[in-house]
Amino acid sequence: MANTAQSKKRARQIERRTDVNKARRSRIRTFLRKVEEAIASGDAAAAAEALKNAQPELMRGVTKGVVHKNTASRKVSRLASRVKALSATA
Repeated sequence: MANTAQSKKRARQIERRTDVNKARRSRIRTFLRKVEEAIASGDAAAAAEALKNAQPELMRGVTKGVVHKNTASRKVSRLASRVKALSATA
């Protein structure tokens, strides 16, 4: 349990940041799920559009410290290659 005034304040700040980060992470996952669903449905145009919307959201998570830079880049790269393969077969 926090004893000093500073540690009590930090505990309050962490609580607020946790809520913000949780919401941001959830938002990123929603965008990624939309890309996954578009790929699963086989709609290349919808998948490309969903990826275009998800990419800045993921990178925003990087700047806010919610996601690591390499993790975001890896996710974008893998999704982009899957969307590209989908549009090549269509």
